[in-house]
Amino acid sequence: MFQLIGKAATFRQLKALDMIARLGSVSRAAEELNLTQPAVSLQIRLLEEAVSAPLLQRVGRGVQLTAAGEIVARYAREILQLWTEASDEVGALRGELGGTLRIGAITTAEYLIPPLLVKFTATRPDVKIYFKVGNRDDIIRMLATHEIDLAVMGSAPRELRTNAAEFAKHPMVFVAAPGHPLTQRQRVSLKDLESANLLVRERGAGTRTTVESLFKTSGHKFHMGAELPSNEAIKQMAEAGLGVAFLSLHACALELRTGLLAQLRFPGSPIEREWYAVTLADRRISQITGLFRDFLIKQGAPAIDGTAALGQEKRRR
Repeated sequence: MFQLIGKAATFRQLKALDMIARLGSVSRAAEELNLTQPAVSLQIRLLEEAVSAPLLQRVGRGVQLTAAGEIVARYAREILQLWTEASDEVGALRGELGGTLRIGAITTAEYLIPPLLVKFTATRPDVKIYFKVGNRDDIIRMLATHEIDLAVMGSAPRELRTNAAEFAKHPMVFVAAPGHPLTQRQRVSLKDLESANLLVRERGAGTRTTVESLFKTSGHKFHMGAELPSNEAIKQMAEAGLGVAFLSLHACALELRTGLLAQLRFPGSPIEREWYAVTLADRRISQITGLFRDFLIKQGAPAIDGTAALGQEKRRR
């Protein structure tokens, strides 16, 4: 347990430590805070004096938190978040609807969230947006550490206690370059796809879990041709004729519409799962986060379904 001496810690010092803890680098924290690196280092030294313990230690060319640093960083994040919530609630008493909407989305959802944010903030000009995109593990970590207040993903994480609200369908399809032999067939089966060079996301991604489940439940062998870290990389390889991709229709609607990719005629396609708005069960969400969650539930589906329908239009022609 540390003991405060001399002067108390300041919000500026807590912000500096919190940013270093998030980014793992003093220089990156300085860049994010629009400060010089010496200025950030000074804030950390003052905070170390306040708690009478070293908070950072050098490891190679970088830094990492000490045991005391881990403790202080955890409380610093909570203090900063509570202060933000207090400011927002005081503003609400004055009739102001502002604050920061801090949301995260798995990489596939990055295609559908921006238009929804535009619509949501159209009548709320004082709302600031903090929007992070990452793989599933990244988003779960951000939610657990309170870096974001709401996550958009294909299923609620089992490792956290959460509230998950379904707000839209998530269609997924098999696609390939227009000249690929399988695009000429009137019907494509999983047996056909066993020998195709399947291009898929990393393990844990929603599309990867879905396609593996398709093969497993039908008794067919899943032969992965290439595992790629992003939807963009998969689309580029598929467009080049290097294999068949299994992608969210939201991620490839533009390529289908422009003819860069073609959807395979797979029975039951598109394969539908769900999109969820996920918040922590044991943490009270801010007013603006609650409003955005309600907005997703009430208005998210029509907007998202319209985007997906554009991708289907090319196939019907």
